[in-house]
Amino acid sequence: MNVQEYMQAVGRNARAAAAQIVKATTAAKNQALVAMAQAIDDSRDALAAANAKDLEAGKASGLDAAMLDRLALTPARIDAMIEGLQQVAALPDPVGTITDMSYRPSGIQVGKMRVPLGVVGIIYESRPNVTAEAASLCLKSGNATILRGGSEAIHSNQAIAACIQSGLSTAGLPADTVQVINTTDREAVGQLITMPEYVDVIVPRGGKGLIERISRDARVAVIKHLDGICHVFIDKFADRDKAIAIAMNAKTHRYGTCNTMETLLVHADVAADILPDLAGLYKGAGVELRGCDKTCRILSGIASATEEDWSTEYLAPVLAIKVVEGFDAAVMHINKYGSHHTDAIVSENYTRARRFLAEVDSSSVMINASTRFADGFEYGLGAEIGISTDKIHARGPVGLEGLTSQKYVVFGDGHIRK
Repeated sequence: MNVQEYMQAVGRNARAAAAQIVKATTAAKNQALVAMAQAIDDSRDALAAANAKDLEAGKASGLDAAMLDRLALTPARIDAMIEGLQQVAALPDPVGTITDMSYRPSGIQVGKMRVPLGVVGIIYESRPNVTAEAASLCLKSGNATILRGGSEAIHSNQAIAACIQSGLSTAGLPADTVQVINTTDREAVGQLITMPEYVDVIVPRGGKGLIERISRDARVAVIKHLDGICHVFIDKFADRDKAIAIAMNAKTHRYGTCNTMETLLVHADVAADILPDLAGLYKGAGVELRGCDKTCRILSGIASATEEDWSTEYLAPVLAIKVVEGFDAAVMHINKYGSHHTDAIVSENYTRARRFLAEVDSSSVMINASTRFADGFEYGLGAEIGISTDKIHARGPVGLEGLTSQKYVVFGDGHIRK
């Protein structure tokens, strides 16, 4: 197979499909999504068999336990794919929505209409359920999509792709609306991210190495985040019980997610009171603590944090703790070392909480809540294509609206400019 020729053909087909899918009715898109869900339900045995091939190959190639877990299509995950497709079908269709209409002195009406981005390329690793999730969001938002999953999930992704094609056919929508790349050749990625004539935006979902490569080499716009270095700041005005519950949940609810807390900041006025109890709870949960000098004086027997710890996304039961002298020091630390993903303050002081919202430069900023809430489903988006820490176009969890843009629309009745 000539990969360049193959990807060029995929790109041309996607561009042609984008011109057709933008005309699709909400009813047709929803019909396709429901039919995809039914096809997946009817194909459980085929999906399991395909996934077994990937798991066997993964074990033979030495994939670690965490990667194999993400690769597995368990019955529960198949159920979740079905439910996800049904949920997206039930979401409001953003395409064509007109907002901000106003009359101008000339008599014209001016507003903004939501429109699809066009062709969305999505590059992801390990988790085959992303294939259905990404396809559903792109379809509902009126985009054509090119999906390039990891080579370790090639059989699973192709099996899911067959279900997606079945759903598109049932609704009479173009088959090329969703294309799943059928080659494991790494050159396919290089081609996909350098075809601005066919692809409008790239969404990478995977490890930092993948996202760095895409961001460096892409010739089209990229929606992405590199790190999830999230903070919780326990203010001196924090409610103690709330602080302990939030600090525990933000770290221990799940270790391997981008919205997990990696650094805990504690105001010096309350550090000696709250840290010993928190340390005991973290120890019980098997979390390794690394602290600044002041933290180490309060908590004996923990490792000293290095400069590198403040800018590390552990994705593991490891937590860096720093005692800060005040509110300003906490904000300065977050803006210096954070990844602009998600940061939270625990405080009963309204003024300081409002300042935190205004001064912390992150895509999600929280008051008295765990960072683990930074998620499209929890935000009411139904699902997400990923999380963006960029400031242009989409920021934070990217759902249906984030996969659209806006254009100005003008209503007149023979109006001419004078």
